[in-house]
Amino acid sequence: MRLAVLDIGSNSVHLLVVDAHVGAPPLPATSHKEILRLAEFLGPDGAIDDAGQQRLRDFVAEAVEIAEDQGAEQILAFATSAVRDAPNGQALIDSISTQLGVTLTVMSGKDEARVTFLAARRWFGWSAGKILLLDIGGGSLEIAAGQDEYPQAAVSVPLGAGRTYADFLPGERPSAEDIHRLRKHARAQIGRIAGKINRVGAPDHVVGSSKTFRSLARIAGAAPSGDGIYVPRKLFRRDLPGIIDTLAARTPEERATLPGVSEARAGQVLAGAIVAEAAFTIFDIAVMNISPWALREGIIMRRLDLLDSAETTSAMGRSAD
Repeated sequence: MRLAVLDIGSNSVHLLVVDAHVGAPPLPATSHKEILRLAEFLGPDGAIDDAGQQRLRDFVAEAVEIAEDQGAEQILAFATSAVRDAPNGQALIDSISTQLGVTLTVMSGKDEARVTFLAARRWFGWSAGKILLLDIGGGSLEIAAGQDEYPQAAVSVPLGAGRTYADFLPGERPSAEDIHRLRKHARAQIGRIAGKINRVGAPDHVVGSSKTFRSLARIAGAAPSGDGIYVPRKLFRRDLPGIIDTLAARTPEERATLPGVSEARAGQVLAGAIVAEAAFTIFDIAVMNISPWALREGIIMRRLDLLDSAETTSAMGRSAD
C-alpha cells in the first residue's frame, strides 16, 4: 500500500510518501519538507502563537494535497515535542482535525523513543544484539535500550538541539562560558535518567538516528548522503571535542559551509554536538553507528505490523468456517 507519513517536529515538518508492504522495507516515493521551527513561535508560557499555528495549518493542508496527488491510501500524522509541550497544543490539534480532516497523534516522549528504537532494530537486525539508541530532535533527546524489537527502557529528556540552542547559546559565537553551562546542564539532565538505561546492561551496538547525529558524523568524515543509505556511517567519541571547537569558532553562516551542515540547522548543530558529547560521556560510548531509519520509518513498521496481524487473524477466521 502507499502510505503518507506526516512528521511534525520542533524544528521541521516532513511529509514522506512510501510504497510499503509487510515483510519489505518502505520504498520512498516522494518527500516534502519545510523548516518551520515551531519552537520559535512559542510565547512566554510555551503556547504556539497565531503565526506558528497558521504556518502549521498551511503546511498540513499542502501535505494532504501532495499525499492525495501521489495516491496515498492513508496519512499517518504525528507530532512530537513542540506540540506535545504547548499548553494550546490540543486545541491546535482539534482545529487541524476539524478544518483539514487529519487525525494528528501526539506522541509521548517515551513512545517516540520506543518507535524509533523499533526502526533501528529493523535496520540493524537481531545480530546487533543489545542496542542503545540515541536520537537528538529539535525539542528533546530520546534514549532507549534493549535486546528485543521494543526497548526495555525508554526515556525522553528536554535536550533537543533547537531548544538548547535557544536557551544556552546566544549570539553568533557563544562564549566558552555559554558552552560550559550547556555541557554541565546536559550532563546533569542525562545523568538523572542514566540509571534507567544502564539497568538494561551494556549495549552491543550504539545507534544514533537523527539528523543531528548524521550531520556530526559527516563533519567527522563519514560518507555523504549521496552515497546512499546502505553505506555504513559512524561517529566516534574522540572526534566530538574537535567538532565542538570547530563549530564554536564559526558563525552559523560559516558553519553552513561545513560538510553535512545545512543553513537551516547551522545555528543549532553546535548545541546538538554538546548534547551528543554529554551522552557519549555519561554512557561511556566509544563509537556510534548511524541509522538512516528513525521515527518515520518506525511509524510505518508499526502500522504494517498491525495490518499483518489483522490479515492473519482474518485468514484464520476464514479457515475455521
